[in-house]
Amino acid sequence: MSWRLVIWSGAGIAALALTMFGIWLLTLPGTPARATPAPIAKDEADATLAALKPPKRARPLIAIVGINDMTETTDYLMPYGILKRADIADVLLVATQPGPVTLFPALKVAPHGTIADFDARHPDGADYVIVPAMSRDDDPVVLQWIRDQAAKGAIVIGVCVGATIVANAGLLDGKTATTHWYSVKDLKKHSAIRYVRDRRFVVDRGVATTTGITASMPMALTLIEAIAGHDKAATVARDIGIINWDARHRSAAFSFTRPFATTAIVNTLSFWTREQLGVALAPGLDEVSLALAVDAWTRTYRARLLTYAASREARPSRNGVRILPDTTATDWPAEQRPPATATLPPAKALDETLRAIDARYGARTADFVAMQLEYLR
Repeated sequence: MSWRLVIWSGAGIAALALTMFGIWLLTLPGTPARATPAPIAKDEADATLAALKPPKRARPLIAIVGINDMTETTDYLMPYGILKRADIADVLLVATQPGPVTLFPALKVAPHGTIADFDARHPDGADYVIVPAMSRDDDPVVLQWIRDQAAKGAIVIGVCVGATIVANAGLLDGKTATTHWYSVKDLKKHSAIRYVRDRRFVVDRGVATTTGITASMPMALTLIEAIAGHDKAATVARDIGIINWDARHRSAAFSFTRPFATTAIVNTLSFWTREQLGVALAPGLDEVSLALAVDAWTRTYRARLLTYAASREARPSRNGVRILPDTTATDWPAEQRPPATATLPPAKALDETLRAIDARYGARTADFVAMQLEYLR
């Protein structure tokens, strides 16, 4: 009798939990309505460019900082690859400790040096410091280093959830800012910061912040324009495959929706169908296109992505990023290789990747990935 009671009690609790879960799902909004974001007024765009002018050098020095154990893939590599294309600044990938930087959700790279190396070579500091999202937004070494760089006159740029790191360093107090849609609540915990909607990026007195992951693309182009002019930025924009790079944005298009939550749950629970996809590391591949593709595939929650090469040596990318293969192999099963996009212009690489995800896992998963990247398909 007691066992029956336990079984029936357990079934009742499970039924109640499922009911509550269903009610919670119903409280979430549906798919946001699509609308074209309003253009940015010329005076605002001009003020943004003026605020991003190089503070020290005619040829600026730019440091992109990360922690060694999990810095966001696209946040770390995309600004680097785009800025290097322009050849209007010296751009360095730095890490808090010696050794490779393990990126998330995929890739491992060898930075140019540590922040200690950087400080020894450049005691007067950088012109710009770019802060990606990291697995920890309270790393004391990172927080102190970006404070020190700001004190030396660097403009600090928080990409995506990197804005929370900048906020935790105290550099956004009394200023306006934005961040990835999912982290707006965390940013608003800082009462001294005023969150700005409907802007892809915000610049306020020596500090810039951006929305979600793909926002580092227009941010990098705007930085190129501030340093070297519109024509140079337009040339790089054509090379990476986009037309407009101003701050226009529609925040309401990105939120925690019912389709988003459902897809996350279903794909997470479908662990037995998870695939291991392989991407070959060929010397000279485009690090921006690669970052966008591997980031997108891994965010499906349906695939784990591994890079492979014939040996363990790092492979240099188009702009000199040394990418370490996850495993050694000379080939990968054809059905477990995603479409090759690392040779495409970055914007096209992302669009083609989302189309391939749609074809392989369905439109909901492709939309789920695009929402994480804060990117309109």
